[in-house]
Amino acid sequence: MYIIAGLGNPGREYKYTRHNTGFEVIDKLAYDYNINVNKSKFNAMCGEGFIGGEKVLLLKPLTYMNLSGTAVAAAMNFYKLELDKLIVCCDDINLPVGSVRIRRQGSDGGQKGLRNIIEALGDDRFCRVRVGVGEKPAAMDLKNWVLSGFMLEEKDDIVKGMTDGAEAACMIVKGEINQAMCKFNKKKKVKEDE
Repeated sequence: MYIIAGLGNPGREYKYTRHNTGFEVIDKLAYDYNINVNKSKFNAMCGEGFIGGEKVLLLKPLTYMNLSGTAVAAAMNFYKLELDKLIVCCDDINLPVGSVRIRRQGSDGGQKGLRNIIEALGDDRFCRVRVGVGEKPAAMDLKNWVLSGFMLEEKDDIVKGMTDGAEAACMIVKGEINQAMCKFNKKKKVKEDE
């Protein structure tokens, strides 16, 4: 069994903000695989189903972003799962809007929800699917940036990012993490004169 946790903030006012990209990836998976994420458990909304023959729990913590680890750790402990059965989907301000990057483990990269999960689990060896939401403009406060909505010209890119993020999570569940990393972890091309 896998737990796929999408990070975000509960409440209508946060629904389409940059910080709720992880929730949107979970919604996409729920739609694609006909999984109802309507049970309240582990201080989260969750739903069980199957992806590629593997049982999954889709999880949307209700603890607000910075305390995401409370819900994730509770679910992991309840099911007695190893860290390699956890996939966390979240936003990333260090990536262009809609790009996807997969990591097997590592630092939180400044993402406070990831930081809290690492603290709650006492370990960083779990997969994460990061969806780019764009770099913060210099004149804007970080909190205001991640809680802002996407601009009209970003809509197509972020919809693709959420779709790709869901596909990446599915590939990981199916044991295709290497293929997923090859497909989605694209590096920017460096100009020859640099």
